[in-house]
Amino acid sequence: MKDAGYTPYTQKSYLADVREFLGSLNGKRLDMVKKLHVVSFLTSVRERGVSDATRNRKHASVNCFFKALIELELHRDNPAAGIKKSKTEKNREPVYLDEGDLQRFMSAIEGKYRHRNLAIFLLMSYMGLRVGEVHTLNMGDYNVERRSLRVFGKGRKWRNIPVPEDIAPFLDQALTERLAPWRNKEEAMFISQKGRRLSIRAIQQIATDTFDRFQDEIPASQRRPYSSHKLRHSFATMLLRKGADLRTLQELLGHSSIQTTTVYTHITSREKEEAMAKLQISLPQR
Repeated sequence: MKDAGYTPYTQKSYLADVREFLGSLNGKRLDMVKKLHVVSFLTSVRERGVSDATRNRKHASVNCFFKALIELELHRDNPAAGIKKSKTEKNREPVYLDEGDLQRFMSAIEGKYRHRNLAIFLLMSYMGLRVGEVHTLNMGDYNVERRSLRVFGKGRKWRNIPVPEDIAPFLDQALTERLAPWRNKEEAMFISQKGRRLSIRAIQQIATDTFDRFQDEIPASQRRPYSSHKLRHSFATMLLRKGADLRTLQELLGHSSIQTTTVYTHITSREKEEAMAKLQISLPQR
């Protein structure tokens, strides 16, 4: 996986999935593993209630494992090959925050490291960064003079994103208050209280805690399943509503295929009502 350029986060997830799969075999030799065993494993994780996307990732992990064994001439067959992916819900209601909600979310950021966390969530909600991209940011990736940020994204691809004028002061302040790393050569832009690069899990937990405060006064049954990734989703939705074209949005989000970007072209009930209100209806007298 390292040779293929997988991110450390993906490597960790895939390795955990493979260990889980191997554990499900109860000591069975790999040369005895058939497609039925892989399907049985995937069925068992679905029965635990995991999402279609998680099930598909576990399938990809096991498939990657056997492909690697074959490539290294340690195995002959791939029992994970040819198994169909689960169909993910394409028509489910999209979850995102509008501009008013985003402002209230930012106001819910609290604590000793508020300025650092505020900068992180601004990068995600107003510049479209993934949580993993925030995690890998280094000090040298921010060009203060040009007000641009160099981002290392999926597929080992770099992209440059302009830093909005309103965001720059918050980023500057966070860097001014940057915690001292315990290693002299630590280049991470965002440092944890332990003096290390702020982990993906830590960023996700900070987002979870902030979303809990954001929805504190809402009954539990009515709360929405917000997560750190929904901030990136909100960014894409805002740009499209303001007239940005898909090609530009694709570049800003770092998508290799524009088909991936089309997931953000959802239409809200409000927009449907506004469109229907434009109809000029002339009916005959009754």
